[in-house]
Parts: sequence; C-alpha cells; structure tokens
Amino acid sequence: MPAPAIPILKFLFLILIFAATTTLVCATDHIVGANKGWNPGINYTLWANNHTFYVGDLISFRYAKNQYNVFRVNETGYDNCTTEGATGNWTSGKDFIPLDEAKRYYFICGNGGCFSGMKVSVLVHSLPSPPTAAGVAGLRSDKSVAATRDVGFGSLLVVLLSSIMWV
Repeated sequence: MPAPAIPILKFLFLILIFAATTTLVCATDHIVGANKGWNPGINYTLWANNHTFYVGDLISFRYAKNQYNVFRVNETGYDNCTTEGATGNWTSGKDFIPLDEAKRYYFICGNGGCFSGMKVSVLVHSLPSPPTAAGVAGLRSDKSVAATRDVGFGSLLVVLLSSIMWV
C-alpha cells in the first residue's frame, strides 16, 4: 500500500469514529389511539401502557374538530372528568402537545367524552444517559428501554475498528 494512503485512512477512521459515537436522539410523536384516534369507547390506558414516553416527545390527539377537544388537567380532574383548573386546552382536531417535563400528564375530553373513556394518563421519563466507556466495555445483556434508545453500537464499532486499525 502506498505511504500517502495511510493518512487518508486515518482521516476516514476519525470521521467514522465521530459518526459512530455521535448519538442522535429523536423525539417520538405518540398518536393517541393510533389509527382509532381520540374517540369514545377506546381503552387509552392500554394504549399508554404500550408506549414509553420521554422528555421531548410529543403526544398527538386526532379527532373531529367540532365534536371533541383536549384538556390537560391534574389527577383530580382526570379522576372526576372535570376541567376545573386545567392547564391546557386544545381544539384543532390535530393537536401536537410537547411533553417537556419528566412527570405524569393527564388529558381528558372536556365535552363529556371523558365519561365515555376519552381520558389518558402518561408517565414521561427523563432521557436516558448516554452510554459510558465502562458500559460499553461491560456490554450488559439487559433489554432495558435505555439500552435500545441510546445505542451503544457506535461505541462498540469504535473499539473494534481501533483494535484492527492500530495493530
């Protein structure tokens, strides 16, 4: 191999290291009720239990604009289907609500739909910490959400390529 190719390979290797170790965390848009939308008679507790919500994600409500709405309420408002003290109100029929804090959020329909099941509570988690060098070296076998959200593959790739390139 000609000598000038070695600096180019090292440069490409450094670019690969940067690309592999940069973690891109994208927000998820959770559409309430999926293809069924925000309508009476749907088990939104089951829907919410099948999702993991993180700070920075969105929760979206899709519904007939002139028929329903969305209120963000406290736990009492959620339990009693009341909008008193609501901290948010949406009526567009296609509402995108940011989940910007790690806490439990409560949403209800304020047009009486809450009594027909149009209410949902979601627990929002803090973003998982990025993987550490020690975590990559140990490569745990647990299947936690954090492990799938912050992929350690890039760090593993760097370790493998480093051992190949510098031997």
